[in-house]
Amino acid sequence: MQAAEARRILAEAELIHSAEAVVAALDRLAAAIGAQLADACPLVLTVMGGAVVFAGQLLPRLQFPLECDYVHVSRYGSATRGGELKWVRDAHLPVAGRSVLVLDDILDEGITLAAIKARLLEQGAAAVYTAVLADKQIGRSKPLTADFVGLTLPDCYVFGCGMDVDGMWRNLPSIHALRPPAT
Repeated sequence: MQAAEARRILAEAELIHSAEAVVAALDRLAAAIGAQLADACPLVLTVMGGAVVFAGQLLPRLQFPLECDYVHVSRYGSATRGGELKWVRDAHLPVAGRSVLVLDDILDEGITLAAIKARLLEQGAAAVYTAVLADKQIGRSKPLTADFVGLTLPDCYVFGCGMDVDGMWRNLPSIHALRPPAT
């Protein structure tokens, strides 16, 4: 995508959550996670690549000892709809016997996050908690409910705060929705 096209998409998008709303959600998440995991010395796993922005903002707010690693699992690639689950990288640090906190940018259909949790439990994690910046309200049940949720989103294609539109705008401090094409 060219820069002009990316700018046009942003100009036509609808603001769903402002940067201020995102910051407030991060503060709430940090407090809730701290209350639950401050004494656990958890292993925090960031789901690449979208959750890197979320993790980069959340981790400095967590005022307790923890270890960091990442996993890379995707159903999207460059598509706007999820496809087959692709495991790119498991955690390098051992998870057996550990409390693990998995950070992801969005809980959409829940398939990827549920698969990550199941895999970590199979690898011997003592407990697996999930935190998402945003939970999309898709109108049907999901295989997993996140333990910690920052914001809710309507059932539309969103970008910003780690979520992208054709690879662009992950760097936005706010969350936007694509407007449907005019008919």
